[in-house]
Amino acid sequence: MTSIALKPYTPADRPWLVEAHGRLYAEAEGFDQSFPRLVDEILLGFEASHDATCERGWIARDAGQPLGSIFCVRQDDETAKLRLFLLLPEARGKGLGQRLLDQCMGFAREAGYRRMTLWTHESHRAACALYARNGFSCLRSTPVQSFGVALVEQHWERPL
Repeated sequence: MTSIALKPYTPADRPWLVEAHGRLYAEAEGFDQSFPRLVDEILLGFEASHDATCERGWIARDAGQPLGSIFCVRQDDETAKLRLFLLLPEARGKGLGQRLLDQCMGFAREAGYRRMTLWTHESHRAACALYARNGFSCLRSTPVQSFGVALVEQHWERPL
């Protein structure tokens, strides 16, 4: 995994990122097409108005092939929000998720944020375990109907 480069996100990455989110979440959890549409909206918004001094996205690449992503965006002056954390199945279990999370949290600290928050689903057990190992606490869990399925949304946070 050390040969894997973490490259800054560019608009050229959007089609892959939207497709990968849509495909993986449909296969794993039965999400409908509203989910990749949301990912596309998030990325279009990021491209249109992000502030590179305090917001950034990374794509993990091995020999040019994308394997995953993570984004740090501004929620408010003191709070960074982790978004669009994704690893392809073949990239999981090799430390790349930790490496992406470290990159994101390190950037957030350097940008002056005091805390990081994220939104996920209870069913993402491996990601939730990674967050817990890295000092995040689950602040609340809420049953919802989203993306065509019943889910439990979770909001996590940690100090930086």
